[in-house]
Amino acid sequence: MTLDLLIELVGWAGAVFVLGAYILVTAGRLSGSSAQFQWMNALGAAAFVVNTAWHRAIPSMVLNIIWSLIGFVALFRLWQKKRPN
Repeated sequence: MTLDLLIELVGWAGAVFVLGAYILVTAGRLSGSSAQFQWMNALGAAAFVVNTAWHRAIPSMVLNIIWSLIGFVALFRLWQKKRPN
């Protein structure tokens, strides 16, 4: 497998995660505040970062860095709420 193909597969996996998360929330199968939704978004956006960086699509890369950070911050906050005091 070439590096180009691997980068494309990572990008497509990111698309599946982000679109899947949106579809599941829209269908009422996931809550927008659930860890599962946040993981799908954060990992999907991180995969897009890899793909867009490879293609030098800087505006998309910056958007997805922010998108991913939002998801990881939400996951950190969910983790903090679950932690015993």
